[in-house]
Amino acid sequence: MISLSLSVVPAKVLVDGTHKIRVVINHKHETRYIATRFIVENTKQFKNGRVVGRDDAVIINKKLRILLDEYQEAIDRINVDAFSCAQIREYLSHYKSAGTTVSERWQEYIDELREEGREGTAGLHEHSKKYFEERFSNVVLFESLSPNTIMDLEKFLRSKKHLGDTTVSMHMKRFKAIINAAKKENIVRYEIDPFAFYNMPEASIRELDITIEEFNKIRNCDVQEKPLKMARDIFMLSYYLGGINLIDLMKIDFRNTEILEYIRTKTTHTKRGEKRISISIPDEAKPIIKRWIGKNGKLDFDYNYSYANFRNYVTKQIQRLANNLGINKRVVYYSARKSFVQHGYELNIPLELLEYCTGQSVKKNRPIFNYVKFMRKHADETIRKIIDHVNDVDKWGKLEYMLKSVINDFSKITA
Repeated sequence: MISLSLSVVPAKVLVDGTHKIRVVINHKHETRYIATRFIVENTKQFKNGRVVGRDDAVIINKKLRILLDEYQEAIDRINVDAFSCAQIREYLSHYKSAGTTVSERWQEYIDELREEGREGTAGLHEHSKKYFEERFSNVVLFESLSPNTIMDLEKFLRSKKHLGDTTVSMHMKRFKAIINAAKKENIVRYEIDPFAFYNMPEASIRELDITIEEFNKIRNCDVQEKPLKMARDIFMLSYYLGGINLIDLMKIDFRNTEILEYIRTKTTHTKRGEKRISISIPDEAKPIIKRWIGKNGKLDFDYNYSYANFRNYVTKQIQRLANNLGINKRVVYYSARKSFVQHGYELNIPLELLEYCTGQSVKKNRPIFNYVKFMRKHADETIRKIIDHVNDVDKWGKLEYMLKSVINDFSKITA
């Protein structure tokens, strides 16, 4: 006999200390959970299957009751004895009523991103959702969407919000992701897809990479101020480790390891199968890691605020460092990743190898590489080649400077 109930699981506390209310599935002596979009600040706000001690408790409890009824309706449609508890969970996770609104599914999508630790992406989706609701309201059903809706939204973003091609493209791609999620979960089926006749605006390429000379300015700078030292080192680590993203870098346990293996947080739930990145830690990165490693093996920069605040702090300090060094362009943490790829491309390193190092998915329009298996040794050789090249440029730059100094001194003597 299958049973459904509601619970808060103390062990599954979120990063900010709050708790998601979860649907508990008991079936064949097994238990599985489905996270809902409803959150309580602490376990005291949830007792005996109900939310308590909140002004909105009655409303939340009513919505949770509706959700349980929908799940029970879904269960009544199948022979539960033919499925395991895990299969029932999978079935219910993808079950949505036909009356699901765009805003409801979008909010669930945002909550899922936050549960995965992707706070930045969640914030961007919140911004796009806000624009959608401002134009159409928060009670629009998926069934009501059409190609005209898409064109109307773009017109609104351009004429009312005065957004350019790049920003419009980002908002429209997020909206499309929500529609695709609804289609995948059978919330809606379209005879004519809302995006069927829509041409996505071309996003302009962000010019965030820096030259090798500018890179070496950052690498060789002697700074005493701790925030700038942190900015220099964290930028260099991203470059040396194949353009690793900040959120992934801060999760790595560097204790007793020569090999770095991880799955990009950004793509963990979007790719089929595990797209694991495996690289050896270059010698150049080791003293930096040693300088900042904490007792738990992770990098510790003595910054005790949220990850979102830390990310903004890193961005600010890297730009400040660049300004101090006379690099007159926008430089952010992501510039290390962009520069790594650009410098590799200039060395004629195949894009597929660079994509593997950075965790990008190999593009499907290059089918020959579907037959190639990239391994750690290929990534190590790629990273080594790029680092050696910037080292050589640095050596030649220093030699050129020395020669110019000698020539200048000689000119003064003979004058």
